Amino acid sequence: MSTSRILARGAVATPRIPGNDYGVLSAPAPGSWEPRLSVSVVIPARGRQDRLDLTLAALAAQTYPAHLLEVIVVDDGSAPPLRLPGIAPEHTRIIGNASGRRGIAWALETGTAAADGQVIHRMDADIVSYREHVEAHMRWHHLADYMVVTGTLRFTAMAGTPPTPAEVQIAVGKDRAGSLFEEDPEHGHDWIGELVATHRDFRDAPSSLLHRVHVGATVSLPAALLREAGGLDTSLTLGEDTELGYRLTQTGAVFVPDAEALGWHLGTTTAMRRPADVRRHNDPFIADRIPYRRHLRTDAGRQWLVPYVDVVVDAGDASFEDVRASVDGSLASTLPDVRVTLTGPWASLTGERPVPLDDPLLDLRLLRGQYAHDGRVSFAERVPATSAPAPFRLVCPAGWVPGVDSLAKLIEQAEKDDEGLLLVALDEDESGVLAARLERTSAVARAMRVAREDERLDDVIADLHGATWLDAESWKFRPAARAYPYWAVNRNREAARWKAAAESRAKESERAQRQVAALKAELKELRAKAAKGSRDTVRWKEKAEQRRLEAVALRQAQQRSLLGRAARRLRRLTEGS
Repeated sequence: MSTSRILARGAVATPRIPGNDYGVLSAPAPGSWEPRLSVSVVIPARGRQDRLDLTLAALAAQTYPAHLLEVIVVDDGSAPPLRLPGIAPEHTRIIGNASGRRGIAWALETGTAAADGQVIHRMDADIVSYREHVEAHMRWHHLADYMVVTGTLRFTAMAGTPPTPAEVQIAVGKDRAGSLFEEDPEHGHDWIGELVATHRDFRDAPSSLLHRVHVGATVSLPAALLREAGGLDTSLTLGEDTELGYRLTQTGAVFVPDAEALGWHLGTTTAMRRPADVRRHNDPFIADRIPYRRHLRTDAGRQWLVPYVDVVVDAGDASFEDVRASVDGSLASTLPDVRVTLTGPWASLTGERPVPLDDPLLDLRLLRGQYAHDGRVSFAERVPATSAPAPFRLVCPAGWVPGVDSLAKLIEQAEKDDEGLLLVALDEDESGVLAARLERTSAVARAMRVAREDERLDDVIADLHGATWLDAESWKFRPAARAYPYWAVNRNREAARWKAAAESRAKESERAQRQVAALKAELKELRAKAAKGSRDTVRWKEKAEQRRLEAVALRQAQQRSLLGRAARRLRRLTEGS
């Protein structure tokens, strides 16, 4: 079956795409195919009626069929309120933000809730799109139902008199949108272009980079995929597009930066005008929500909203001691952002309790008592399908303990080749191999999306993202009996001891640096003195040479004087005789 075949009107195939290599699909050229999916263009807007008019005029000249296109403008508290201009797509409406809420995230949530399209195309209110812009986006959504498509923007400083909406509609309709404005040479999304080019049009981009191109100015995705990811994070006032892009990666989405989905951005963005202020504002919120931003998670002793890895330990049939060993060993990881999920029949722990020491559910009760108030440990009845939004999950059999750096090194190994699954062989008996599993959330989600009923999920993960077997000893997994004496100490005391040792080494290093600085200063002074002595030597040598030359000249003058007197005396004697 061709990966580009439409199954039925409004239904889309689910082809197998390895990693982010959307090149396995054959995208049709604009104008050479029959669109069938409906799309809702959602535009959050506040003020700037003049720019919104140009945006709607360009959308009124799109090649995408008008009966499949609706435009929803969400007025985010404009004063005066925005109005619907004379030139706009046929199915265009302006609605207010929900419950008086403000901000782009709330506006987008309001717009998508009101949208009827099978695809949501988010667009800013200052974008003048080229004639085939929407069609270029939509061709990908007809090929697969888990695509996230971003457009390509050219920036203009809006110098001189801007075109009228009628002029924009005519130029876009005649495929002359490129002549509407002068490109701003000082501004642009060059960093996106470099990122895309470095990774072969983003086809071999690693999972940890995919969300970086998800900028909100023009991006489209299936409405069902947006709901699956959880919609917009309305608690964010900036950076909501980046955060959504991250969660979309964990659904197994494929990101397509389409160079043919062109558009003009009218003026510059806030991030371009005030980059340092935007980073300062966004960093705390992004650090809490996007574990891939490792450089933002360097603070010691912190806990984060979204963990880097979720360690799942099944407590159903295991002893309290075995489960505790696995949990505590995982929490002692060198990674600062680990969460543990304990699975088991927790609902069976009712308020009625038998004799405490003979309780048949004693081990479960002890585990609940041990970790009920640890914010890093949660309880679940069963293993969830994925650990989203955490990007990694380690399924660790109870009674096995990862080393302090095992989690960090496993993730580093997975990231090196962007692998979807690492299996650590722990033990083997007649029933098979007992293994710990490091799963990449996005790879599991993708495999679940495309796997057939008769396929093993691990085989699909291996096919699309890769899978590797590892040995327990090399990756420092130990049975609880061997691990407990090795690491079961007071971690706070150990941390304090190592911190004190580090501080001591730091002080020694500081003293050594001061000594080196003093020696350098002394050496500099000696070199200066030596240089001065060398200059004095040269000067005195030059003076001595000058005195010598003067003495030679004087002697020569004296000799000439003596010879002259002798010659005169000789002449007088000769003349007298």
